[in-house]
Amino acid sequence: MKLIIQIPAWNEEACLGKTLDSLPTEIEGFSEVGVQVVDDGSTDRTAEIAREHGARVVRLPIHRGLAVAFATGLQAAVDDGADVIVNTDADGQYDPRDIAALVAPILSGEAQMVIGDRQVGNLNRFSTVKKLLQKLGSWVVRKLSRTNVRDATSGFRAITRETALKLHVFTRFTYTLETILQAGEAGLNVVSVPIRSASEEQRPSRLFKSNLGYVLRSLESLARIVVLYNPLRIFLRFGAVPVALGTALLLRFLWFYFSGANPAGHVQSLLLAVILIVVGVQIWVVGIVADLIAVNRRLLEEAVERARDHRPPSALP
Repeated sequence: MKLIIQIPAWNEEACLGKTLDSLPTEIEGFSEVGVQVVDDGSTDRTAEIAREHGARVVRLPIHRGLAVAFATGLQAAVDDGADVIVNTDADGQYDPRDIAALVAPILSGEAQMVIGDRQVGNLNRFSTVKKLLQKLGSWVVRKLSRTNVRDATSGFRAITRETALKLHVFTRFTYTLETILQAGEAGLNVVSVPIRSASEEQRPSRLFKSNLGYVLRSLESLARIVVLYNPLRIFLRFGAVPVALGTALLLRFLWFYFSGANPAGHVQSLLLAVILIVVGVQIWVVGIVADLIAVNRRLLEEAVERARDHRPPSALP
């Protein structure tokens, strides 16, 4: 059993060495523990420091963003024979002593993805507004993914080799929400375990400059992945609104027409009813077409998954 700890890093020379030195070299349940740093086009000594501390370096020639670095690292770890991959941050905000707890549900067969729960409500470095946004966002992700993830934006997570092969990151912003939704759609078991996290901010976030910007980008990512994987459900619900309104107006017109109260009037209601029903049906048709495309994409993803896997399945559940 091989565990690879991966660290996406972009211009992290100031803190990467300390983070690498703190990582465990042995974890119970694994015969081999490796470390890889995904250098996301850094212009400082990030790659050199990683090598000096014994880490394997996977280098992107230009800066592509956290999500791309994460996905690139997963593929590199799979190619290197990893059975389990643990992702952590270069700034050392996650306590490496919790890696054993993070991989425990995978080793026991309980889960295929484990998310570290920072217990955001207890973090002094998060403002009250940010704590509320984190809790609200995690609640939305739980509902959409049908999982029980407590801290959806945590980057401290463990995934199996088979799960890594199934994940496809479409955004360059962040992988955290998107991968949970994909895992939920794939029917994988995703669990949370409490972890320790730095009480003080290590450095300002590079992903977003404001809470509003983070919320808008997160909503964009959520909308994209939900529409990608559940188009029929989404379009059926959207289409039902104009169809219901149009049906109500049509019934209103028929009532007045057949009751004789005003047989010549309310033609506007009839016209509007027809327009609304036609619009709703068109939305349903778009949903059906999108669902057929989604089915075809899933088949392609399964083919890509088989092509990416270069060895027999591991002994993990």
